Formats: sequence, structure tokens, C-alpha cells
Amino acid sequence: MNKSQSEVVATALQALDEGGLEAVSLRAIAERRGVRMNTVSWHVKSKGRLLELMADAIAAEVPLDDLPARWDHRAAGLLQRYRTALLAHRDGAALVAGTYAPEPATLALAETLIAALLAGGYRDQEAVWTCWNALYFTLGLCREEQAITSAEPDRLTEALASGAYPALSRTLPHLLQPSFDDRFTHGLQRLLNLPDASSR
Repeated sequence: MNKSQSEVVATALQALDEGGLEAVSLRAIAERRGVRMNTVSWHVKSKGRLLELMADAIAAEVPLDDLPARWDHRAAGLLQRYRTALLAHRDGAALVAGTYAPEPATLALAETLIAALLAGGYRDQEAVWTCWNALYFTLGLCREEQAITSAEPDRLTEALASGAYPALSRTLPHLLQPSFDDRFTHGLQRLLNLPDASSR
């Protein structure tokens, strides 16, 4: 990414953080930078390309150094850092989930994760599919975490009041569990076959 592109992406990330994904457009970025929209288009070509570069900029915020030596802890630590980067930006997960960006930082993140899985004895195909599953899980959970509102628990309780969903009603206390941190840890344990912390 050249300097001009970097400046446009930085401005777009500011717009994202302040107004969410709906606030990101080439016109809005041009207005923020005090230039014509054609100038922004010259550097990023299209809104789709801008979103790809923004997604890669978020991936670039994930530190790839000083990860644990053990492969499974390395993979889990990387995904935890990825989650932190996604949550650091308003609608960060929605932005990244809507793009396909084989860009340097995104590729470096995937390289680090797949290398950890290969070091853990995964076969090539299983390493790739587990990487995908882990990234999809992280994106999906972060997207829900960023979208949920304080009214959601009340809405769910009201929806189940009819008794039409006995399994959901039975497990309602767990459905209402607000801790996304716990849900994320649980998901990583299942995806990476990590031991349950409570059993150690």
C-alpha cells in the first residue's frame, strides 16, 4: 500500500469508528480529506477495494511476534489478538466478513495460523479447513458482540414465553450468558482441541 492509499484508508477507518460501516463511502472520505471524490477513487479505485484495504489494515494491527512456542497456544493466542483487533473498530467484524482480501497483512495472519496448525500435526487440508473454521468463528462471534444491544435478552425471554421452544426455554440461562470472552474461549477449545481450563 502506498502512502496516499494508507492515508485514505486511515481516514476511512476513522469514519468507520465514528459512524460505523454505513458511514464509509468514497464521497464521505473525500469530504473528510477535503478533496474531490475522483482523487479518492484514483487511489483506491472503488468502495469494494477500499473495504479490502481497510480489512487488511485491521489485520495489520494483529501482532505476529512474541506468540507462545507451543503450537496450540500459538494458534489460540493469534486468534485472541485477531479478536482484539476486530473489536477495536466499530463494525470491524462486519467489515472484514464482507471482504475477500488476499493482501499482505491478511496473508501473514493466515500464514502464521496455518503454520501453527501444521506444527501441531494437522494434514495440509485439515490445517486449511481448521484455519477457515477458526476465522469464521472469530468473525461471527465478534460480529454478534458488536451488534447486540441491551434489549436482546428481554426480547429473547419474551419470544420464549409461549412455550413453543422447550429446548431453548430449558437452556435459557445459558443462552442469556453475556460473556463473549467465555464463549470465545469455549469455541477455541473445541476448534483446537485444547484442554478445558477448569480441568487442568
